[in-house]
Amino acid sequence: MRAAYFAFDRFPSSKGSAVHIGQMAAELFDRFGGGLLGVLGGGGLPRYQREGDVEIARFDEQIPNLIDRAEAYSHWVARHLAPHLDTLELVHVRDPWSALPVLGHRHKVVYEVNGLPSIELPHTWPQTAPATVAKLRRLEAHCLEQADAVVVPSSVIGDAIRKMGINPEKVFLVPNAADPVAGASSVPRARPPGAPEHYIIYVGALQRWQGVNVLLRAFARLADLTDLRLVVCSSVPERRAKPLQRLADRLGVAERIMWRFTLPHDEVAGWLAGAAMSAAPLTACPRNLDQGCAPLKILESMAAGTPVVASDLPAVREILGEDGRLVAPDRPAELARAIRILLEYPGQARAMAARASGRVPTWADSRAKLAEVYNRV
Repeated sequence: MRAAYFAFDRFPSSKGSAVHIGQMAAELFDRFGGGLLGVLGGGGLPRYQREGDVEIARFDEQIPNLIDRAEAYSHWVARHLAPHLDTLELVHVRDPWSALPVLGHRHKVVYEVNGLPSIELPHTWPQTAPATVAKLRRLEAHCLEQADAVVVPSSVIGDAIRKMGINPEKVFLVPNAADPVAGASSVPRARPPGAPEHYIIYVGALQRWQGVNVLLRAFARLADLTDLRLVVCSSVPERRAKPLQRLADRLGVAERIMWRFTLPHDEVAGWLAGAAMSAAPLTACPRNLDQGCAPLKILESMAAGTPVVASDLPAVREILGEDGRLVAPDRPAELARAIRILLEYPGQARAMAARASGRVPTWADSRAKLAEVYNRV
């Protein structure tokens, strides 16, 4: 193998990270005539498979403790790397667990930072000890310093990396992207089978920092719009939605919400295209402010020609600019008001969406920028 790509993420899956992995890994393997893809498995995915010149290996040990699982995965990466150390030219990684075992060899390392575990972990696991977070921060800094290039999907994340003292000359912006949805235009589109007649949509995971609870409270303020429905296309299993479903019940909106779980990516595109509006109510937490974010849900909504209402955060402004409705985060009343205004002025909403759809970078654009990074290293 001349190239390898490692990620502490399940692949394939319904999450946006899987879309990103698929595109970036494809660019790497097209360049080097195949290679090794090391990812997380489980859920019935095969431990090993081959697709053309690409060998896919999946780590599927069921270890409850996240840190223990990450360390076991890191040792697994080292074992899978060892047979190819004499031939590898470039290794692309997405996290410190993947980066640590691939550093210090003759091959070049490109470290793609979509998030920093030292910032994300306290939000996912609030009981994480401060000492653990400090160790993660040191591990991240070590891996970023030793990598030959660091790739980031937004300027906000890039600034966060540079503030850590990483050499700015090796930090490169390779934005997230979305390909146009067939039929996306300013004219109404056919609804997916079984879809409500008139609905707004949320797409993505259900962690607290995603702000779905804010969206539910905003939706409760639109009770007078009796024909309006909310569709939640979640990338996670239904069991993780139970707290939010209980909140919807308490708010009296449960009957007006349609939940869809772990839909294939191409089906999600259809739901986006048929929606009156897409909502991205991200919260103003350190995960979204300090490290930034580059939500695929926003880019894919734009590519579908669907109007977007989203939280006014630096990384979101970078993506949407003036072509979306930005509202203060964590404020259900303001979110409800923005949704209502867009619904009351559909012509303006469609014009805004049409402008946005012309600004979305395609995956071919992003892959070309990644290829430039590979050339540089």
